[in-house]
Amino acid sequence: MASSNLVGRIRNYPKPSAPALGAKYLHECPREHFIPIYLIVVGVFGLILSLLSCLPCARESEEGASNPLSTICIAWNSLTSVFLFCWFIAGNVWIYSIYQPNYIKNTTDVSSYCNKTLYLFAFWTSTLVYILVGLFFLCGSLVLMCCCLCCRANLDNDVV
Repeated sequence: MASSNLVGRIRNYPKPSAPALGAKYLHECPREHFIPIYLIVVGVFGLILSLLSCLPCARESEEGASNPLSTICIAWNSLTSVFLFCWFIAGNVWIYSIYQPNYIKNTTDVSSYCNKTLYLFAFWTSTLVYILVGLFFLCGSLVLMCCCLCCRANLDNDVV
């Protein structure tokens, strides 16, 4: 019974999103005031990129004819992706350069304070990106190695 109650609480817990947290704690990180702005921008542009990639104009036509609207969508998606990559690098500089800030708001020294929820959300979402990229490269390397070994085994069987 207690287990199902815990699962229900976790499932019903409101999931924070980057723009909402950035807006909620906009002035709650004097140590690095760009962190909330970083979360707002990365959330909004990520959402825009996701929505635009789902539109029919983002797909190439099956006939191979050049569609000017498709070209504009591809150019916009490319520019947004490059911007998000550069913004991610800037955000990492802002986030990791103040590791670990003071989470206790002190009235005498406010300049070293950063809201704990805001900072840890930004820190772990950035760290999660690195973990996922590392896993992607690790899995890709293993698949590539398996393919090479299978092809080599097939070549050895063909020689005999």
